[in-house]
Amino acid sequence: MKIIKITILLVVFLSTVKGFSQKILTKEEALAIALENNFGIKIANNNLEVAENNTSIYNRGALPTVALTSGANYSRNNQSLILTDRDTGNDAEIAGNGVVAKTYNASLGVNYTIFDGLGRKYNYQQLQKTYNLTELQAKETIENTYLQLFTVYFQIARLSENTNNLSEALTISKRRLTRAQYQYDYGQSTKLEYLNAQVDVNNDSITLITAKQQLNNAKRGLNVILGSKEDINYVVETEVDYNTMMNYNDLKNKTLENNALLKQGETNIAISEFNIKINKANFLPSLGFNASYGFNRTENENLINPFGAKLITSDGLNAGINLTWNIFDGGSTRTRVANAKIALDNQQILLEQQKVNIENNLKNTWENYNNQLFILTAQEQNVLTNQNNFDRTQERFKLGQITSVEFRQAQINLINSKTAYNNAKFDAKLIELQLLQLSGDIMNIKF
Repeated sequence: MKIIKITILLVVFLSTVKGFSQKILTKEEALAIALENNFGIKIANNNLEVAENNTSIYNRGALPTVALTSGANYSRNNQSLILTDRDTGNDAEIAGNGVVAKTYNASLGVNYTIFDGLGRKYNYQQLQKTYNLTELQAKETIENTYLQLFTVYFQIARLSENTNNLSEALTISKRRLTRAQYQYDYGQSTKLEYLNAQVDVNNDSITLITAKQQLNNAKRGLNVILGSKEDINYVVETEVDYNTMMNYNDLKNKTLENNALLKQGETNIAISEFNIKINKANFLPSLGFNASYGFNRTENENLINPFGAKLITSDGLNAGINLTWNIFDGGSTRTRVANAKIALDNQQILLEQQKVNIENNLKNTWENYNNQLFILTAQEQNVLTNQNNFDRTQERFKLGQITSVEFRQAQINLINSKTAYNNAKFDAKLIELQLLQLSGDIMNIKF
C-alpha cells in the first residue's frame, strides 16, 4: 500500500510550470504540484515502502530455510605402509609416491522452526503496527505540507491585495501632487502645500516598493515549496472561503480521535506492548525440524593398501526434531522484559502529555479563531466607514474646504483600515487551517 492518497486531479505538471507566468495559480493547482514534487512526501513514500516490505512473509521468519552445500577435495601424497606377516613375523613395507585421492560431497538441508514461544507471531503483529505508524507519519507529512503551502499561498494573497491598496494610494497622492503643482503655479496655494504633497508621494512610493519586495520574496518561497527551480511570477487567488466549523466539544472529540500525533502515540504504545510479549517468548521452549539429503564420493586412483577401496560412495536422507529450552540465561531475558515494561510506561506518559498539550493548543486556537472572525467583521465595517469618510473628505478637499493635512489623514486611515481588513481576512483563514490540522481534517479542506 502506498502513502495515503489524496484524490486530486493533477492539472498542471512541473514541466509546463512556465505557463503560469502572470496566470492565476489556483489553490487546487498549487496543491497538486506540491503533492507531486514535495521532497518530504517522496521520502515518506519510500519509508512506507520499506515498512511494507518488512511486513511481508519473507521477513516474518514464517518460512523454512533451505541451504545447498557442496565441495570437492583433491589430495596427492607420498604414502608408506608396513605390513607384518602373521606366519613369519617379518615386516614388509609398501610405499607409493603421488598417491591421488579425490572427494566430492553435496548436501541439501531444510530447517524450520515449528514453535518459538509465540515470538514469531508477536513480531509479525509488531511489524504491522510499525507499518501503521509509518503510515501515520506519512499522513502527518502531508498535513504539514498542506499547512506550509497555504500559509505561503495566503501570504502572497495578503501582500498582493496590500500592494494594490498601496498602489491606489500612490495614485491618489500623485493626483494631489499634480493639483498642488497647478495651484502653486497659479498662486492659489503656498509652496508648503506642494512640498507636503511631494513628501507624501515619496513616502507612498517607498512603502509600495517595500511591499513589492515582500511580495516577490513570498513568491520565491512558494516556488521552493512547489519544487520549481525557476523564478516564476505567480499570481494567486485572493478570494477566501471559510469552512463551517463544528462546535468546540465536537471539534475536541474529533481532535482526540483523529489527531496525527495522538494516533502515532497510540500506535507506539501498541508496539511497546508487543515488544514485551516478544521478550517474554524467550521464557518458553522452541521446537525445530531439520532434514537433509547428502551425497559423498571418494575416488582413490592408485592404492598402496591392498585392502583399500578404490571408489566409495554414500547418499541418504537424515531428519530430526530438536527441542531447545533455555531454562536460565543469567537473567538477560528478565532484564529485557523489565526494560520493555518501562518503555511502555514512558509511551503512555508521553501520550498523556501530548493530549494535554494538544487540548491546550486547541483551546487557544479555537478562541483565537473566534476572536479573529469578530475582528474580521469589525475591520470590514471600518473599511466601509473609512471609505465613506475618505470620499467625503476628497470632495471637500477639491472644494478647498479642508486642509491637505486633514485629507492625508483620511487617506492614511483608509489605507490602514484596508490593510487591517486584509490581515484579519487571511489570519482567520490560516487559524482555521490550524484547527483543521489539529482535528486531522485538513486533507478534506474545501476550496
